Amino acid sequence: MPETAQHGAIACGHALTARAAEEMLRSGGNAVDAAIAAAAMACVVEPVLAGPAGGGFAMVQAGADAAPQLCDFFCQTPRQCNADAVVEAAEADFGDTTQVFHIGPGTVAPSNFIEGLAELHQRHGRLPWQALFAPAIEVAGRGHAVSAFQASLLRIIAPIVTHTKAARGLFAPAGRLLREGETLANPGQARFWRMVASGGVQAWRNEVWPVLLQAAGPASGGHLQEDDLKEHAVCWRAPLQISLHGGDARIWLNPPPAASGVLIALALGWLAGHVQAWRRNLPLACACALDHADALRRANAHDLTRLVAHLPRAWRGTTHISVIDHDGITCAMTISNGEGNGHMLGDFGFMPNNMLGEEDVNPQGALHFPPNVRLSSMMAPTIAQLANGAHLALGSGGSNRIRSALLLVLARLLMDDEAADSSLEQVVKAARLHVEEGALEVEPGLPDAQLQALLQAFPGHRVWNRPSMFFGGVHAVARMAGGMLAAAGDFRRDGVGMVI
Repeated sequence: MPETAQHGAIACGHALTARAAEEMLRSGGNAVDAAIAAAAMACVVEPVLAGPAGGGFAMVQAGADAAPQLCDFFCQTPRQCNADAVVEAAEADFGDTTQVFHIGPGTVAPSNFIEGLAELHQRHGRLPWQALFAPAIEVAGRGHAVSAFQASLLRIIAPIVTHTKAARGLFAPAGRLLREGETLANPGQARFWRMVASGGVQAWRNEVWPVLLQAAGPASGGHLQEDDLKEHAVCWRAPLQISLHGGDARIWLNPPPAASGVLIALALGWLAGHVQAWRRNLPLACACALDHADALRRANAHDLTRLVAHLPRAWRGTTHISVIDHDGITCAMTISNGEGNGHMLGDFGFMPNNMLGEEDVNPQGALHFPPNVRLSSMMAPTIAQLANGAHLALGSGGSNRIRSALLLVLARLLMDDEAADSSLEQVVKAARLHVEEGALEVEPGLPDAQLQALLQAFPGHRVWNRPSMFFGGVHAVARMAGGMLAAAGDFRRDGVGMVI
């Protein structure tokens, strides 16, 4: 429920991630400071989802009347492909389904996570750089109790986090995976964040790059060369903007080369043209909208330039952190390390990314990528303004399910402008679905009439036994027209929402 607050609202994927952001806001920092501190903490306490050698995006609005900007610090393909690169398969078990991930030195893409945090701080930060990493340094050094959700994640991707002796030393120090309540201490990451706090980007380049090139370069079965790291830059982009309700509602989405914003925009466009279907059975309408966007994507060979042409002319997808501060500065940041490549990076306490092995961002595979191009992520940090004046920041993890998770939340909010005012948590909690290649995946919890209509419309379907992290984890914050704040963390991914 909304609360009166002095500092702001936070939603993210772990209690300690939220506490790091809270500490920055209480210390006089703004939403961007809070998001940076939370991102560092996420690398410590959400290590399956985030890592300093991964990438991400941040949508920033520097005040209620400012135009949002998108900071792209995601990964790039290498300049040359090593035909002898080492790529291995690892199967993740979600319970109701399995998914094959690819790991090894040949899956590591050039990243600029630290450069991205530095750019965000330089443009928008208020607190000293060194202060932002104190929470992560402290928790990594003393250790923290593994949550039930993080323990379950370790079990799901056990083949990855036990792939090497060094990885087992961190995640299975007693010869088995860490369990809920047991302590995960990471002195390597404590040293790493201490180094970044004192030396910034230059320390990252001087100390980490040589180790990364040794671990993921051609001599070790990878692709990376020095130029890949030197030339990989942070980009600032104008978001993809959508107008609905006659222009009274606006949504700012991750633009190309990310695929997420375009696909969400295409789905919202279908909904806008089928208002009666939207109002009659929202889950079915969203499923049809997702199917429409997915079919267009495949018919246009995943070419985003051609897909943008399908948008109406008036319209010009891991873990997520959303923050709104008392000055109206808003930051929605989505970050990812893939699942990690199975190999710890030196003694720094984290794995490099495996983005080249992620089919949703690199469909050609880790041995057949186009050289020197930005990977097309499904991450979708989003800012939205509803017709009633409510202002939101939201995003999700969940690979190619990010777009469906965010579409359902946005559609429910846009259908009922009062939803953000009184039941943001209920909107985030509501049953999810996903449609891809005409096949429907749906969580339990929909009214029977809605569910039966869905199953009839999509003969290829699977109804899950329980809600699952498979369907993403939407973490959202909102400022109402009257200034009240709300926050909702998604229970599917251990979400925490707090108003302070």
